[in-house]
Amino acid sequence: MSLGSQRDSTNINSLLTHLSAMEWTHEWVTVRASIVLTFAVAILSIIVGLIHISTGGVDSPLVMYVPDAVRRAVGFTGTLTGFMMLGSAYTLKKRFRVGWYATAVLLPITAIQGLLQVSPFSVPLVAVSLISVPALIYNRKRFDRTFSPSPTQLAAGVALVGAISYGTFGSFALRDEFEGISTLTDSFYYTIVTASTVGYGDIHAAPESELGQLFAISSLLMNVAAFAVALGVLLTPAIEAQLSKALGRMTESQFNILDDHVIILGYGELTEPIIENLTSTETAFAVITTHESEARRLSEREIPVLTADPSDEEPLQRAGIVDARAVIAATNNDAQDALAILTARQLNPSLLIVAAATQRENVAKLRRAGADRVISPATIGGRLLANSAIGKRDAEDASKQLLGEEID
Repeated sequence: MSLGSQRDSTNINSLLTHLSAMEWTHEWVTVRASIVLTFAVAILSIIVGLIHISTGGVDSPLVMYVPDAVRRAVGFTGTLTGFMMLGSAYTLKKRFRVGWYATAVLLPITAIQGLLQVSPFSVPLVAVSLISVPALIYNRKRFDRTFSPSPTQLAAGVALVGAISYGTFGSFALRDEFEGISTLTDSFYYTIVTASTVGYGDIHAAPESELGQLFAISSLLMNVAAFAVALGVLLTPAIEAQLSKALGRMTESQFNILDDHVIILGYGELTEPIIENLTSTETAFAVITTHESEARRLSEREIPVLTADPSDEEPLQRAGIVDARAVIAATNNDAQDALAILTARQLNPSLLIVAAATQRENVAKLRRAGADRVISPATIGGRLLANSAIGKRDAEDASKQLLGEEID
């Protein structure tokens, strides 16, 4: 290849890379705008709510149009909504669809609460809430990840809701057996205080009521147990995921769901195209690599990954090689691939093993190591280029098919 051709090829690659980076940056900026605005609304809602609670509301010309009871309550609800917005902003950051729906519901609520507070402090809250709506609608399709809670998490959530409902409606039904309960709000307050084991003592079963005391005991046991289980079930996966992400390791939940999957041994130039193809076909897969930086990056994308030597038995067993449908060995080192193939074949003799040979002369060696199919990307690419250069139409069609492009 001439020097001029090399320069042209380099310029084309640089241009394509620049355009790809511009597209990615534009997408990230627009998505980040929605996330940042949602966080801003959450913080403003909490701050304005706390100011309203502490001052009782700041006078303004619109005070006469809002009842006092509404003004007193809206500060508390505004603060609560702010914390809920923090949760929805976090789910938006993870690109979850449920986060988009939650934010779409909460933004009008924060704006209305800001208007009802009729305070100069609430003006920024209303403004930012209204500005966030079009940004959220514009980025609607970018939040496309689905959230699927595990059966254990669903059971814990149902148990928590059931325990709170039992304490609230039960104490309200038995309000004559309690001192301090006259409304449903009093019952809910009593249940939350009991479940948190704070025990202020302002609401309690009447000393002479055995029924009220028995119900108080049952409510205490049910709610404390439900809160403890729910916190453990809901928070443990999040903590485990953060630790695994930092260490570049798979979580236990990711281990458990692996079945009929593909295991990618090592990380090389072909790994990203392999991951992209497997993702597009919705095929489950896991990656085993010794590169900690790449493992951490894959983990941040929530791709199951183990930071370990793919030629060792332990990581292959943890990745579920017995239940795997295939193994792909495609690093830039044929010797490492051969060792990994030997180990994989020993652990699962019937497994389909596919390998990519960096050097053409190593194709036969990788087959002797135990690979069922060995592909030489350099050989295939060279033949396609040569056939395209001499005008063979089938070579160009084959290239487009491999790249996922439409054939004319």
